Amino acid sequence: MKAEARFILAVMLMMAVLIGGNLLFPPAPPGSTGEAGGPGAVPAEGPGGTGGTGSPLATAPASSTATVGPAAGDILVPVEPSPQVVEREIVVEGPLYTITLSNFGGRITSIELHNFESFTRDGSVELIDDGDPGLLGARVVVEGDTLDLRSAPFEVSPPDGLLLEPGGETQTLTLRSLGPAGAVGYEVAYTFHPDTYLVDVRGTVRGVGRGILMTDLGWGLSFNEVDERTEARAMAYVVNHLQSGIQATGLAAVSTRTAQDGPFLWAATKSQYFVLGLLPALGSSEQSQYLGGVVVTPEPAQEGRTTLAVTQSVGSGAVAFRLYAGPQDYGLLTALGSEFQQLSPFGWRWFRPVLRPIVAGIMWVLVFFHQNLAIGYGWVLILVGVLMRVVLFPLNQRAGRAQLKNMVVQPLLKDIQTRYKDQPERMQQELMKLYKEHGFNPLAGCWPMLLPMPLLIALFFVFRNTIELRGVPFWWLPDLAAKDPIFVLPVLLGVSMFLMQWISMRSVADTNPQMKMMLWFMPIVMVAIFLNFPSGLNLYYLSANIATLPQSWWIAQERQKVQVKLPPAPAKP
Repeated sequence: MKAEARFILAVMLMMAVLIGGNLLFPPAPPGSTGEAGGPGAVPAEGPGGTGGTGSPLATAPASSTATVGPAAGDILVPVEPSPQVVEREIVVEGPLYTITLSNFGGRITSIELHNFESFTRDGSVELIDDGDPGLLGARVVVEGDTLDLRSAPFEVSPPDGLLLEPGGETQTLTLRSLGPAGAVGYEVAYTFHPDTYLVDVRGTVRGVGRGILMTDLGWGLSFNEVDERTEARAMAYVVNHLQSGIQATGLAAVSTRTAQDGPFLWAATKSQYFVLGLLPALGSSEQSQYLGGVVVTPEPAQEGRTTLAVTQSVGSGAVAFRLYAGPQDYGLLTALGSEFQQLSPFGWRWFRPVLRPIVAGIMWVLVFFHQNLAIGYGWVLILVGVLMRVVLFPLNQRAGRAQLKNMVVQPLLKDIQTRYKDQPERMQQELMKLYKEHGFNPLAGCWPMLLPMPLLIALFFVFRNTIELRGVPFWWLPDLAAKDPIFVLPVLLGVSMFLMQWISMRSVADTNPQMKMMLWFMPIVMVAIFLNFPSGLNLYYLSANIATLPQSWWIAQERQKVQVKLPPAPAKP
C-alpha cells in the first residue's frame, strides 16, 4: 500500500474515532495540454515524415514554423568528436556547489551540492545520475533535420574553469562549438552566481535561419535518499503551462515519446528534495518569455528514467533561460516566481487549493520558530503541536459542551422515541421541537474536532518534501524526514491514542462491546499505519495528543457529573 493510501486510511480512522466518540450519546436523526495546432503547438510524431510543423512559442510569428523534435522519419545528424580533440572536464567551484562540464557538447555532467549530504554515496548530494549524458546538451532542428551537438567538440573560455568566491561577483564560462566555416554552430555562455543555485544561460545558434533548439534536462535526478522506493515515486517531470497550469508526471509512468505544446512558464525534473528546472531568462523579450514546448522520451535501458528536453525558437539566432539546480527550498523557489514553489504537488488536484495556503503557513511558522527562537526543528515540531492544541482549545471546549448537551437531551429523546414509536411523523415533529427548544445540533460536537484534519494532511506532505527537515537529527532520530528507525514514536503515538480513548470511555456509564474493542483495536492499527511515516509527523502528532490529555480529562470529569444528575432512563414497555 502506498504512503498516500495508508495516510488516507489513517485520517479516515481518526475521523471515525472522533465522530464515534462524540456520538456515544446519539440522538435519533430527524430524517492538459494545449490544443493541437494552437499557439505553441508541438507536432506529434508521424511515420515517415518530418513530424509536422508548428511554432514552439505563443508569441512567435505565424510564419515561424519548424519541426520541434526528431520524429521517426527525421534525419539525425550527429556531430562526431574530432580525433584531434580530447574530452576533458571543466570545473566550476563555488560556495554552494561544484559543477563539472564536458568540452564535448558543453554538457553539465555533474552537480554536487556542498550543503547536503548524500545518503547513498560518500560525500555531498549529486544531482546528475550515473550514466546520464548530462544537462543542457543541444540539438538544432531545421526543416525536419536534426543536428545533434551533444558530442561536438567545444572550445572553452576560460579553459581551466572558474572559482567563485563567497559574496563575489558572477562569472561566465563561454563554450563555442568547433566546426568548419559556414557550418551550423552553437555558442553558449553560462553565468554562475556564487551565492545562489541559479545559472544564467544564453545561447546563439549560427548558420540557420529559423529553427528550434532542443535543450536536454537529463533523464531524472540521482538517488540520494535512504528510502529509494519513496524517492523513486517522487521522481517526476513537472511543467507549468500558461493555460492549463501545473502538471506533474512520474518518470516511470512515461512509456512512449511524447511532445507537449507550450507555452510553458517553466519545466523541471525533480526528486523528493531536489530539482533541476529551466525558466525563461529575466528581462526576456516578448518572444522568449516562455518556453516553447517539452519533449519527453523514455529510456528503455534505464528503468524508470525519462529524458526531458525543452524547445525554444531560434528565429533570431539567440535563446536565453535560467537553470535552477538545487534544493526544493520553499523560499528559494518562491523567489523565482511563476509558482515554481508548487512543483511538488500537495495531495490530490481537487484538494490542492485548500492545502497550498495551509502548507505555506506551516512552512512559514516552522522556519520562523527555528530562526527566531534558535531551536532545532524537533523542538519546533513539539512546540507547534502544543500550540495547535492551545489554539484549538475553545473549539474542543465547544465540542465537549455539545457532548454534555447530548447527555442532557438523551433521556428526553428516548422518551419521545418510546412514546411515538408507532407514529413516525409525530416523532419527527417532536424531535425537531426538542432540538429547537434546547438549541441542540447532533453534529455540533463533531465539526470542531474535524477542523484540524486539513492541517494534519498538509503536514504529511510537508514532511515528505521539506528540505529543511531532511537529515535533521533529534534525540535518537537521525532524520526527522525519515521513519523512526526503532519505532519508538509510533508506539508512543499509539499509547497516547489509547489514553485519550480510555479517558473518554471511562466516563461513559454503559459502553457497548464494539466501543471496548475499538479502544484496543484503533491504537494498534494507527501504530501499524504510522510505522513508516516520517518521524517528524509522528513527533508532531504525539505532542498534540499529549497536550490534549488534560482537556480530555476535564471533559470526562464534567461528563461524569452530568451523568450523576441525569434521571433514570424510562422503562421499556
